[in-house]
Amino acid sequence: MTKSLRKTRIDLPAKTRTALVELLNQQLADASDLRSQTKAAHWNVKGPQFIALHQLFDTLAEEIEEYIDDVAERAVTLGGSALGTVRQSAKASRLDELSPTKQQGEELVEALCDRYAALAKSTRDAIDIADEADDVSSADLLTGFSRWLDKSLWMLEAHQGE
Repeated sequence: MTKSLRKTRIDLPAKTRTALVELLNQQLADASDLRSQTKAAHWNVKGPQFIALHQLFDTLAEEIEEYIDDVAERAVTLGGSALGTVRQSAKASRLDELSPTKQQGEELVEALCDRYAALAKSTRDAIDIADEADDVSSADLLTGFSRWLDKSLWMLEAHQGE
């Protein structure tokens, strides 16, 4: 994924920074995909909870932008490149694709819950990897993202009434 690093005075070894840039780019791809799937749910939602879900999905799609930007900029800060175009993200994302036939609110909430939970788990795994690499800055950034993902999942699950 990352061939060469730009020079930086950040005191992490090049091999470590290369691994972290790859880790961050994977999170970037998944987060960008999640944003686009959340926005698609916003556009397509139907059913009795339309307005509440339409607004919730739009809010979530907007809020994730901050984390996408932070993850991308951290990869560049470490001397790498942010691989965040739509095509790059689609190619690299580990998330299941949102079915275009899912349009009922309950179906979309269920599908998004699965995707938010998957990204929350992979983000916690990424925090552990950043910690092991002694990159407290990346771990901290990802911890904030993890907190947001968990809160967003809670908001989505609240619509399931369970």
